[in-house]
Amino acid sequence: MTHSRLSLIVVSSVLGAALSAPVQAQPAAWPSKPITLIVPFAAGGTNDILARVVGAKLSNRYGVPVVVENRPGAGGNIGGRAVAQAPGDGYTLGAVSVGVLAINQWVYPDIGFDPEKELTPIALAGHVPNVLVANPALPAKSVKELIAYAKQHPGKLNFASMGTGTTGHLCGELFRLETGIDVEHVPYKGAAPALADLIAGHVGLMCDNLTNALPHIQAGKLRALAVTSKARSEMLPDVPTLNEAGVKGFEATAWFGFVGPGSMKPELVERLHQDFAAALADQDVRERLSKQGLGIEAMSQAEFKAFVGSEAKKWKTVVERAGAGKP
Repeated sequence: MTHSRLSLIVVSSVLGAALSAPVQAQPAAWPSKPITLIVPFAAGGTNDILARVVGAKLSNRYGVPVVVENRPGAGGNIGGRAVAQAPGDGYTLGAVSVGVLAINQWVYPDIGFDPEKELTPIALAGHVPNVLVANPALPAKSVKELIAYAKQHPGKLNFASMGTGTTGHLCGELFRLETGIDVEHVPYKGAAPALADLIAGHVGLMCDNLTNALPHIQAGKLRALAVTSKARSEMLPDVPTLNEAGVKGFEATAWFGFVGPGSMKPELVERLHQDFAAALADQDVRERLSKQGLGIEAMSQAEFKAFVGSEAKKWKTVVERAGAGKP
């Protein structure tokens, strides 16, 4: 038998064995099926709009649907828990707020998951400033005058919020603690009823998301005293920050970001971070989100994780000092 014929027989045998052997399943390229993006609040809010705008960009990028699923309830805890309990394969993600990642664990007796261990911060989306607003009948046209008035009338002022443990509630508590004034918290079931009572004069003050309060400010129904962010808002350029108004170092914003289950592999987290960052950098996305008052801020995945940790420590202290936590 010639060498060439022997080689042909050997090759044929190898090919035949390979073809007759069971086919080994190869891992599919990610993503190969629809991705669920859980929003822990009802449709129509900033969190929901953020998820839908960014989700649409990711769907175009991936070639698979990104399905936004609203799981409202318990201040965001129901949706947060759904993400925490999902497999870490990247097919279930969450668009969440500061409450889910940094506040609720200190306010509620049991939220059903550990955000630090069971959620993976992927990408920060940005911030929505709060604004300290007052009923125009209140005889205080500045933060300085408000503090003076409150100290002259201890216990007579109250401030509304959209609910216990919300950024509006803790913003008000932080303001109370930092200024030493005696004001009473009045929680409502949402921003709309709280604003209605503020406009009617049943409560005197409120820290609310700027986008919610802005139409009432522009209509003269509410007086804007200060914004709670580091810098002034483009929407209210003539309104000072609380820091500028004399409450040094004050910052209390509603921020939003994207997370996944705690069991995700680092390489998948980094891939998702890059993809979310690209979507948030898109000009159309930025313009649409700016209309919701969301100031987009870029952070690396490591920076976002560290930021979540620092915010959790900050709000734990505020909750404890204010006695805002539930037994």
